[in-house]
Amino acid sequence: MPTSGGLDKALTNGKAIGCDAVQVFTSSPQQWHAKPVTTEMVAAFKKAQVETGLTDVLSHDSYLINLCSALDEQRQKSINGLKGEMGRCGQYGIEFVVSHIGARTGQEEELALTKAAEGIKEVLADTPESVVLLMETTAGQGSALNSKFEEIARLLDLVKNPKRLCVCLDTCHIFVAGYDVRTQETYEKTFTEFDRIVGLKNLKVIHCNDSKKDLGSKVDRHEHIGEGCIGPECFRLLVNDKRFENTPILLETPEAPEGHEKNLKTLRSYIS
Repeated sequence: MPTSGGLDKALTNGKAIGCDAVQVFTSSPQQWHAKPVTTEMVAAFKKAQVETGLTDVLSHDSYLINLCSALDEQRQKSINGLKGEMGRCGQYGIEFVVSHIGARTGQEEELALTKAAEGIKEVLADTPESVVLLMETTAGQGSALNSKFEEIARLLDLVKNPKRLCVCLDTCHIFVAGYDVRTQETYEKTFTEFDRIVGLKNLKVIHCNDSKKDLGSKVDRHEHIGEGCIGPECFRLLVNDKRFENTPILLETPEAPEGHEKNLKTLRSYIS
């Protein structure tokens, strides 16, 4: 939800369109600079949580962050930026921070994964224990990490901090990365593979988006639920999947927030 006027407005506006969970940015996703969090901002946010009953709130970090950048200055800036995001979430009492982690930018995959893991360790060592970092599955555009389940598993293994490093799965991203979820058979196959390689126990949040682009295209373009290349069956299966009854499912569909209200109604209509 948009945060114009404060994070508290994201909750009240989210509640108004029927949300049970809300994702926010605590600062601009396109800038390094972030305003300090004041006691008044925190008080307004917590008041809105009480009034709306929305306890499932998570944040998405800046799109500028690249924990495995080949440029040392950029990498350290990214580490510090993610520390700042985690710190702000600690102040607000937000449990999860979703991150794309980074891109290889010409480096070998194992070197990039090692650098990313070292960056994650530094971030976790210097941020509140109450905040969990979620690595998001990516579309595989360019040289982005984590378009393959094996890369996510490798980072989990390198960091070895299961309480504070987990996963956010994006349906659009995994689809364009090559994991089919369009039918019951392919849906079950993909989630079985995810469980075998990554572990469903590590999956804490799901981004629920249809795709404008086809399977394996590696192009990240979200579409309204049921209207894209994934189609309705995946989302019907998802909202009725008992494994995810207590997992926040977040919409990042087009034309927010009006599009979110429409897509939320669509998702709810699939529940049997």
